[in-house]
Amino acid sequence: MSLRRRRPAGAPRTGTPADLLVVGLGNPGEGYAGTRHNAGAAAVEALAGRYGGHLRRRARIPALTDEVRVEGRRVALALPQTYMNASGEAVRKLTVRFGIEDLQRLVVIHDELDLPTGRVHIRVGGGLAGHNGLRSIRDHLRATSFARIRIGIGRPPSAAAGADYVLSRPGSRDREVLAAAAATAADAAEAIATDGVERAMNTFNAR
Repeated sequence: MSLRRRRPAGAPRTGTPADLLVVGLGNPGEGYAGTRHNAGAAAVEALAGRYGGHLRRRARIPALTDEVRVEGRRVALALPQTYMNASGEAVRKLTVRFGIEDLQRLVVIHDELDLPTGRVHIRVGGGLAGHNGLRSIRDHLRATSFARIRIGIGRPPSAAAGADYVLSRPGSRDREVLAAAAATAADAAEAIATDGVERAMNTFNAR
């Protein structure tokens, strides 16, 4: 009886590479669901829901994943299941798993303190603004040239309250604003998949 060898975690993809990999940053578990820091994860969940995607563990990679078709493009969706500060561990393995060699085909959706609550902004590369998830991705990929969809969560009342603020659940008004922003961020990811990042930036950053 022959034994079939398992492909190791992060092994190169043997099928057609994804046209785009969209990663939503957040912390895993129900205890973090709905917090400001999970705004990126909420956007990917919204995008998956539009296309009947089911985000679940499928390989020995610490992430929930699925692939959907967006106007004929193969779009891989992922939610790292490491904690935020170790997001890069999952993202590095995901880029290998989905055949993403050009980081222009990687989109990371994340919360952003430097934007007003609900504002959605696309950028490629640039500074990390102290975001630990982005820092971890940079350290593992040794690059920051990936596209980012930033979801504004506003600033806490004081700098000392930063950690508690991002890990808290917003009140009803901000919760509605952030839910709308997650939908807009999903729109932006669709636009990047179909029209490219430059055209998507022109559309969404002018709002």
